[in-house]
Amino acid sequence: MAGMPCRIDTSAPAAAPSVGPLPEALAWIEGEIDALRAAGLERPARVREGRQAGEVCLDGRTLVNFGSNDYLGYAGDVRLTKAASKGSCAEGFGAGASPLVSGHSQAHEVLELSLARLLGVEAALVFPSGYAANTATIAALAGAEDFIASDERNHASIIDGCRLSRARIGIFPHRDLAALDALLTTARDARRRLIVTDTLFSMDGTIAPLAGLADLARKHSAMLLVDEAHATGVFGARGSGLVEETATADGVHVRVGTLSKALGAAGGFVAGNATFIHWLRHKARAWMFSTAHPPGVAAAATRAIALVEQEPDRRRDLVVRAADFTARLRHAGLDIGGAEAQIVPVIVGAPHAAVNLAEQLFDEGFFVPAIRPPSVPAGGSLVRVSLSWLHEPRDLARLAKVLAAHAC
Repeated sequence: MAGMPCRIDTSAPAAAPSVGPLPEALAWIEGEIDALRAAGLERPARVREGRQAGEVCLDGRTLVNFGSNDYLGYAGDVRLTKAASKGSCAEGFGAGASPLVSGHSQAHEVLELSLARLLGVEAALVFPSGYAANTATIAALAGAEDFIASDERNHASIIDGCRLSRARIGIFPHRDLAALDALLTTARDARRRLIVTDTLFSMDGTIAPLAGLADLARKHSAMLLVDEAHATGVFGARGSGLVEETATADGVHVRVGTLSKALGAAGGFVAGNATFIHWLRHKARAWMFSTAHPPGVAAAATRAIALVEQEPDRRRDLVVRAADFTARLRHAGLDIGGAEAQIVPVIVGAPHAAVNLAEQLFDEGFFVPAIRPPSVPAGGSLVRVSLSWLHEPRDLARLAKVLAAHAC
């Protein structure tokens, strides 16, 4: 029951090792930590007990869990556990090598074919993480002679991929097509132009204007890369994401995503034209020079894809519940920005205000994490509610009531 103490694993170490002084060469770090603490930006290191689920045990308390990206409830699903166990038994736990050497197992091959089928594209490539997929692919597509246009609210992995590319970067205001058009016009001298965007923004819960972005890509002969990390499994008739939902596949050249959110597994992927994927195998350094992720993880992800196809009611229920929840919060006068999906920010402004609200929610039996800079802009600190199919309507109604009491 939410709010109640949870069982502590007595086999775990009783206490963390004592912390000694920093070496002289690293002594400056103490000042950095003091500054983070004073600004309300220090982050706790949490240890979860048990499975990821609709309820979670943190700091010895069982809480209703609004702090995960387990949108469809598959992260703790025993069907994925069994698939991972079977895959590990068949092919061993560790991949043992990079995919280009001997690390690409049959489980990885099946997963890539399953992803391509789900997304309706020719081919896919699996990475150790979604972060690696973005940084490697963006850096492969653009270089010093090129121009990248990036939405100001894009995920850190996109931002870092842009920086690694050494391309000229133009940042356009969130979802502002006119500003993007102007940026691309100024970049006519670039060898190549690349537009990069999330489809569902992880801190805002807003959706990219994909049709307009595709139109501008065509107008300016630009490449369009979209990150479906938070949309895969949730949107579209097949559950492949917002590209499917908005019928913009013909205008999107590269799709990046993750296996760790709605699919409940781990790793990232890039999908698109088969020739492009073949080329990427020779250019994506984070794929070429990383050991492939464990075959058992690939087997679990493949099982999750099958479940997404077999259980469409999960995503349909989630979308309906998210719409009802956001309507409740707006009716209560809370600032949730332009949220329009299963990610719902409650914006409070200052970092300390976000931390205080998260602590009040913790006391009420909810885990809703505080999000502060650099994850959001200065002055935009918030608590982020991540909805899951595992949440019952009564959980959402009670959270809405508690938020209205503490955040207004």
